Amino acid sequence: MRRLCLLLFAPALLAGCSDRGDRSHLAETSWRFERIDGERPQSSGAELTFDKRKIGVQVGCNHLGGPWRMDENRLFAGPLAQTEMACSESAWNQERAIGALLVATPRMSVEGNRMTLQSSGHTAELVRVEGVEESRKGG
Repeated sequence: MRRLCLLLFAPALLAGCSDRGDRSHLAETSWRFERIDGERPQSSGAELTFDKRKIGVQVGCNHLGGPWRMDENRLFAGPLAQTEMACSESAWNQERAIGALLVATPRMSVEGNRMTLQSSGHTAELVRVEGVEESRKGG
């Protein structure tokens, strides 16, 4: 009986550990923030970067990052770690907005080189940074 239980539950346990999210179209891409809740970013270097398994975000003066995956049109990010440098109030407000957006499992739409992330409380509009894959490969 014990073996039968193990045989029945082992596949379910392994399925819970599998990587179900399709990352292929986003892995190794970078995106520049154009609008955060309708406003231009405080930093001209505000970017969102997708590696194969990690997401990285630079909005103001801090960095936010952690694991990510996609499930249908939803971005699942986290748990996320963040540096805690002192920022101007406006930059800090945008960092908090993006942090809240990412942990809210936002809807993502990508059309050409444009991406929109939207939750019930926040929206971000981004443009793809071209040439990221080639520069990472050294070519």
